Amino acid sequence: MGGSQAGKAPDFGSGSEGSIPSRPTGVQNEATKAVKDELKLFSGNSNRPLAVAISQYVRVPLGGAEIGRFSDGEVQVEITENVRGGDVFVIQSTCTPTNDNLMELLLMLDAFKRASAKRITAVMPYYGYSRQDRKVAPRVPISAKLVADLITKAGASRVLTVDLHAGQIQGFFDVPVDNVYATPVLLRYLRERLGGRPATVIAPDAGGVERARAFAKRLDANLAIIDKRRARPNEVSEMQIIGEVDGRIAVIVDDLVDTAGTLCAAATTVRAAGAPSVLACATHPVLSGPAISRLAGAVIDELIVTDTIPLRADAAGLGKVTVLSVAPLLGEAIRRTHEEASISSLFV
Repeated sequence: MGGSQAGKAPDFGSGSEGSIPSRPTGVQNEATKAVKDELKLFSGNSNRPLAVAISQYVRVPLGGAEIGRFSDGEVQVEITENVRGGDVFVIQSTCTPTNDNLMELLLMLDAFKRASAKRITAVMPYYGYSRQDRKVAPRVPISAKLVADLITKAGASRVLTVDLHAGQIQGFFDVPVDNVYATPVLLRYLRERLGGRPATVIAPDAGGVERARAFAKRLDANLAIIDKRRARPNEVSEMQIIGEVDGRIAVIVDDLVDTAGTLCAAATTVRAAGAPSVLACATHPVLSGPAISRLAGAVIDELIVTDTIPLRADAAGLGKVTVLSVAPLLGEAIRRTHEEASISSLFV
């Protein structure tokens, strides 16, 4: 992925007005080859390693796209191959830097729409702004809805994402949304990790009970809930456990870990309640602000995440973070979507 020289727009052709195009030579390159109904994969800059892994799974190479920046910071996008009539999938997480990655996605969607792609699917392993899904105070926006409107208006025919923070975000879109879950990927690892030992799956708050219950049922484990009181955003002042954790491995599950304040406080609480070991699972490793320093000093034995967001280098250096790939999950969803097959079996 790259861009043209900073501050200089790409040359889209220098023919004079009214010039007659040359006749076809019979040789087709990527910019002219017919691709009607073909599966076409493209990626922004947010999570290139995951895009490559998905490409390898579906056995379709990533398409040509130049994505760079002008000298003033504006995003520059050029699709370098023909997509007319194609079934296009654009892989882009809207993670840090959130606004840059979101703008890349919007401009790519617009470019494919204007290039006459038959269908455009925005594949968003992580949906940024998902936590701003309702009004929590007067005179605040519902940012998740605004982002949904922008994606739809830019040209997305449908959206494929993983573990939305709130399921109702699907209703913010006027196009189909497939919200697949990383649960099968995490469960497969947890079963091996626990090795049949007694465990308790813990929801860090009331909103995560449904997710924790699904994990507990499939792991044949107990369920516990942490009741927390927040003094202010990203700061927890009090925690109490509802459930039994004494003598059992504690598995704290959530959809994402951001500053890790809640997670680390929950780990301390369950360890004090008698849990001999604490594991934590989160689909999206946002890990912003003081997350790394908090995790370094936490009583968490292992943090298990997926690659919906690229792991920060300092997080990889902690020695207690395990990254599992959702590339097969997303690759299978993409393949079935292209073939118009059911993906209901992926909603575990």
